[in-house]
Amino acid sequence: MKFLSQPMNVVIVAGASGIGKAIARRFADEECKLFIADINKSFIVQCQTEFPDWYCRSIDVASSTQVEDFFVGIGEKTSHIDVLINCAGVAGPTAPLENITPEDWRAAVDVNLNGMFYTLKYAIPLLRKSASASIINLGSTASLFGFPSRSPYAATKWATIGLTKTLAMELGGDMIRVNAICPGSVKGERIDNVMQAAAVDQGKSLAEINELYMKHVSMKIFVEPSDVSNLALFLASDYGRYISGQAIGLDGHTEGLSNNI
Repeated sequence: MKFLSQPMNVVIVAGASGIGKAIARRFADEECKLFIADINKSFIVQCQTEFPDWYCRSIDVASSTQVEDFFVGIGEKTSHIDVLINCAGVAGPTAPLENITPEDWRAAVDVNLNGMFYTLKYAIPLLRKSASASIINLGSTASLFGFPSRSPYAATKWATIGLTKTLAMELGGDMIRVNAICPGSVKGERIDNVMQAAAVDQGKSLAEINELYMKHVSMKIFVEPSDVSNLALFLASDYGRYISGQAIGLDGHTEGLSNNI
């Protein structure tokens, strides 16, 4: 049984691995047409081999020119897109702010915030041609709390919420919905690397860092990528047709973060 009333044209930025690929698979199950961008060329080749019907391109979202070219290519394949899902992001450095280099700060902003701006800028004209368009930006629980030793990441994720709410106001008259999903820690390679960096920064074991992460979550869980993909599908569907301007936590209820993670 299909969840969507009809297949959609879906663009997923950073859709060839991790959360993005889980979302892509979920929409593919609904017979949607997939347009995938990812910086990792090997992941793109893997997706092209595994899913030959997907339109896959390797791009760096920090490059306005590469993002524009990606959407020009999409426009040559279809008259419109129905869903844009922004998953591209980097964890950034783990260190107190005064120890973060300007280069590391800019690298996080370039991908997490500027990259989102570029994808939105070039996607909106194609979204306006859809009868029921939806934008889904990936935020984080760091969009809702401070995050000690992760200031570039937290700053860009807070900016994601401001951008989401502002765009929901700008595009509401076009019936384009704009929401942000804010997952907690999602199982996978990225959170493993983040916790390893935290362990080094704090001089703790990986097991101790894992325990500290769990301490702040009421349900004592890490989110599965499939949880994110299911929520993205819901927001893009008719069931979410009047949900817009929202930052939706998907984290088992994070109670707040402290200096000890």
